[in-house]
Amino acid sequence: MKFSYISHLYCPKCSEKYERDKVQQLCKCGAPLLVKYDLHSLAAQWKPDDLAGRRNDLWRYHELLPVADESNIVSMGEGMTPLIEMLSISTNIGINHLYMKDEGIIPTGTFKARGAAVGVSKAKELGVKEFAMPTNGNAGAAWALYAARSGISSTIVMPEDAPKITRNECAISGANLYLVNGLISDAGKIVGKAVEEYNLYDVSTLKEPYRIEGKKTMGLEIAEQFDWEVPDVILYPTGGGVGLIGIYKALRELQELGWINKEKMPRLAAVQSEGCAPIVKAWQEGKKESAFWDNSETLAFGINVPKALGDFLVLQAIYETAGCAVSVSDQALLEEQKLISQQEGLFICPEGAAAFHAARKLRNEGWIKKEEKVVVLNTGAGIKYPNTVSVDVPILEPNESIKPVTIM
Repeated sequence: MKFSYISHLYCPKCSEKYERDKVQQLCKCGAPLLVKYDLHSLAAQWKPDDLAGRRNDLWRYHELLPVADESNIVSMGEGMTPLIEMLSISTNIGINHLYMKDEGIIPTGTFKARGAAVGVSKAKELGVKEFAMPTNGNAGAAWALYAARSGISSTIVMPEDAPKITRNECAISGANLYLVNGLISDAGKIVGKAVEEYNLYDVSTLKEPYRIEGKKTMGLEIAEQFDWEVPDVILYPTGGGVGLIGIYKALRELQELGWINKEKMPRLAAVQSEGCAPIVKAWQEGKKESAFWDNSETLAFGINVPKALGDFLVLQAIYETAGCAVSVSDQALLEEQKLISQQEGLFICPEGAAAFHAARKLRNEGWIKKEEKVVVLNTGAGIKYPNTVSVDVPILEPNESIKPVTIM
């Protein structure tokens, strides 16, 4: 068997095909490129039992990943994150089978490590020496650190008010780091100019085809963790939407391989903030693409994307799975974050909290049924967002005493 069954790249808009062994960016029509695999050949040779005994990270699915030579893999053990049953919060919300896919425990503390691992590995295989990207924080941190591990140089541009810890991750990795007084869309314009002037490899969201392949492993893992029986609903905090697109792609590929039921696809729910909800607005209006969201603002910085390049792919995934798009307020996600910490002992990121509150809203509306199996993606560790928690803690003098909460 081959290490990877990558066949070629293709455009989901105009169907143009591109070679797999050359650096590729967008299609000539301006759309993102996707990776196509020889699933027909793979289905005849590869079965679920073949995963037994393999490495316990995302590279266990290497046949469905784009890196052709194992020696080019750049890895920190990312992937195979736990699927945690939320026993207390499920009762509180009214969903009997509620699970959290916890991406906060992988390298760099967010799911962005998946895209970085596969994207940087493929960049190494293609001979890339330096790349550039705009970021809201976590993606830049992940790509900068994986680049350092691979020996590739990185140039990162992020909004000035991006989380400071992600700025520090980029800086300490040796990245060529810049801050911009504006949004990620402004950072993107600066990166675009630099790419054109210096012929850098542009790894902006969906401007290279391989980040999505790393993100899709969340879908592969969810299917395997449920013993190839997919859940009824998957809720995903959506900014650029690469993870949602990837999960959908992964499940379609598993259907083609015959590993999961071709008649059942989870309903995909894209979750956004009320302060930045272009996908929600487009879905409510039945549109295939979103409009730029002016003056976007939210505490959940990772989903503050006013216009996603792959918005049409996000909306397509929602429509084709009978899914939905829902927005939540910053106040609601902060309350949900606190409740989950207190009831489950899990300090999740604000984007993950938004997705849990969306599950609550959709259950109250009857869109999610009580007996359904529901998975919420927590895309990062809460400790990466220290400013979302504000507490007034009493300060004791050395001779003072304390009182326990429960007095026996």
